[in-house]
Amino acid sequence: MMTEDQLSTLEDNSNSSADLSVRIDALFAPWAKADCPGAVVAVRRDGREIHRGYYGLAHLPHGIPLSRQSVIRIGSQTKQFTVLLAMMLETEGKLSLQDDVRRHLPWLPEFPRTVTLQHLAANVSGLRDYFEIMALVGQSPLSPTPVALQLRMLREHAAVNFPAGDDLSYSNTGFLLLQQVIEQVSGRSYNELLHDRITGPLGMRNTRLMKHDDEILPNLADHHTRGPDGRWRRAFWSGYEANGDGGIVSTLDDMLIWLTNLNDPSIGAAELARMAQSGAKVNGRPSPYGLGLYRSTYRGYRSIGHGGTMAGAKSQGERFLDLGLDILILANTDEIAPFLMARRIVDAVLGLPPGPPHSTAAGARFPAATGLYHDETTDDVFAIAFKNGVPLVGGDEIEEVEPGVFERSLQRSVGSLRLIPRPDGDIDGDWLGRKRRYRRLDDMAPAVPANSAGRYGDPTLALEAEIMLEADAARLRIRSSFAQLDAVLRPVAPGLLLVQPASEAKVPEPEPPTWRWVVRVLPDSILINGGRIMGLRLPRLH
Repeated sequence: MMTEDQLSTLEDNSNSSADLSVRIDALFAPWAKADCPGAVVAVRRDGREIHRGYYGLAHLPHGIPLSRQSVIRIGSQTKQFTVLLAMMLETEGKLSLQDDVRRHLPWLPEFPRTVTLQHLAANVSGLRDYFEIMALVGQSPLSPTPVALQLRMLREHAAVNFPAGDDLSYSNTGFLLLQQVIEQVSGRSYNELLHDRITGPLGMRNTRLMKHDDEILPNLADHHTRGPDGRWRRAFWSGYEANGDGGIVSTLDDMLIWLTNLNDPSIGAAELARMAQSGAKVNGRPSPYGLGLYRSTYRGYRSIGHGGTMAGAKSQGERFLDLGLDILILANTDEIAPFLMARRIVDAVLGLPPGPPHSTAAGARFPAATGLYHDETTDDVFAIAFKNGVPLVGGDEIEEVEPGVFERSLQRSVGSLRLIPRPDGDIDGDWLGRKRRYRRLDDMAPAVPANSAGRYGDPTLALEAEIMLEADAARLRIRSSFAQLDAVLRPVAPGLLLVQPASEAKVPEPEPPTWRWVVRVLPDSILINGGRIMGLRLPRLH
């Protein structure tokens, strides 16, 4: 956190900077066009709105611009509403966050350690993310994926990333299950509860759970992604049934009402105060994730909020507590990165150059450090690369929080990984006090081990995999009881392979390469890590 003198200096910079709206408009200029989607943005300071902008179109075919009435998916910002509903029901004595989830959903498999509702809400349950399981087995969100199938996946997948409470790992599964519990104990649908307890009393008239992309709602904006030809396409997860982890749609005005309630609650004050606190301790340290809310820092300033991604839409709702700053971004394209854009807005408000601070020494060090890095303990792999002269680690920005100490904010996950470059070229890592050692992988990749070919599987997980060695490539096929994934393999170290779904593979392969998971080939099994899956072991089948 900044000192009073530092804060005063930054305030002076802000007051003397160019017009704030001009700077923010410049950030969103690539989408302020008559032929592309974009975003709606609002910024408040000490409760006073200091910027509002509408960039791009809600409907490309008819040239309808985005506006304050545009209804857009908010993705994982839904989680804060789901947790608040659960806590309201706890206040009424209908459940307890300390309940074993199997007390309410006895069809779930037995886990290595009791998983409570609080574990689910705090992202420390250890349950694997059902979206990640879907991706691993090739189940596209375009394919029919009703809630019944999502729950079946979880019933068939008894293994966990870690015993409940031992670590922090973002998991949509927790909030899918919370929705099942709150509907069961209340006897009401999610939308009925949401309206009666939260959106109705607050006057959020255009906020609701939208289960399917083919629903028709007043002022619903189209959501967009880029096609292989670079042209805009409507984005649909037409087969996926959205739920309490990411299914809510809303408007700029409604979400500003919600931010107002977070700052000065008129409903749920006691519950929101608990949600804003750390939801668990991990390795003896307070977790940065609360209960449906995520706590972070940027340039030493504390923030709390949540982001979201779903079906061609992205969002960020964040309060920078030390600055009295509220930032809200709702985008109807997955091309915008609201988490980063919120930080660029902070830079603009403070009158500072855009981008996280780096020392001159850091700027000189990182160009020589480009390449792939690997931690043998976790099989975590990331790439250091440069984009527009800015160092990125795994595609994420890094901030120099102390001389020679960098923090990588994990946009797709929660928490920050601290990185300290070593004189020998390795990088020391710190994840919630757990030490890691990242070694640079050789540029010349080894061949795929000949003995890796074969079949692997675990009937308790209803998964089977096959590695196939072909003349021009190595391939991986993963089958489940409901789908199949075909992927290409890239060797990067002896027995270590990067996995990319064949549907996402590019020719020629980019540098740094892209991948979804990492496979380690062991004498009797393969081990899959990456994303929101840890330590998934499939023994060799004979």
